[in-house]
Amino acid sequence: MDALAKLWPPFGLRVTCGPLVMRPLRDDDFAEVLTVVHAGIHGPDLMPFSFPWTDFDGAEQERQFLQYHWGERASLKPEAWALDLGVWHEGRFVGVQGVATHDFQVTRTGETGSWLGMEFHGRGIGTLMRQAICVLCFDHLGFEEVTSGAFADNQPSQGVSRKVGYRENGARRFARKGSLATMVQLVLRPEDLVRPAYDVEVEGAERFVALVQGRAT
Repeated sequence: MDALAKLWPPFGLRVTCGPLVMRPLRDDDFAEVLTVVHAGIHGPDLMPFSFPWTDFDGAEQERQFLQYHWGERASLKPEAWALDLGVWHEGRFVGVQGVATHDFQVTRTGETGSWLGMEFHGRGIGTLMRQAICVLCFDHLGFEEVTSGAFADNQPSQGVSRKVGYRENGARRFARKGSLATMVQLVLRPEDLVRPAYDVEVEGAERFVALVQGRAT
């Protein structure tokens, strides 16, 4: 464990699942990450995100990206926290997989979300990284369910959820770029999880759990 991980326990968290390594992004990673962002995450005819952050470009997009991740670190507390893990496939950065929760000690639930560079679509990476974070949530972080959401026209995201074992759980109406859009809600419980073909190895979960429970030393 390096000195920074000792000071900030999330930096000591690492998930390995076959060809994937997942860990929180550090500032030194951002140049590599933004190269993938600039290469494209989705086609121009699709907006998969409830906040359309990929509509921004250039320096504005880069600043917003950095501020978002810095803000998530700064606002982490037992009452509300988000864990965003950078994903490396065979040593190459490909995307981000995260989970966010509120009042976790009572609800034991949180919502997963992710993005994957377009170059890496259609190769099973999105499914594997979702499976890995769900194993992390259920086996190491104490979740009793995880949820997700995907717009009705985002069939690939819904397909990943179904492969992993999520079940539909209603829908919500969103104003997306000035037009009405339907967000399909999904829920996953431990007994329904389709686990990956690879073992999931997790390092640093105990210190992360202690931090979000307000008992880190």
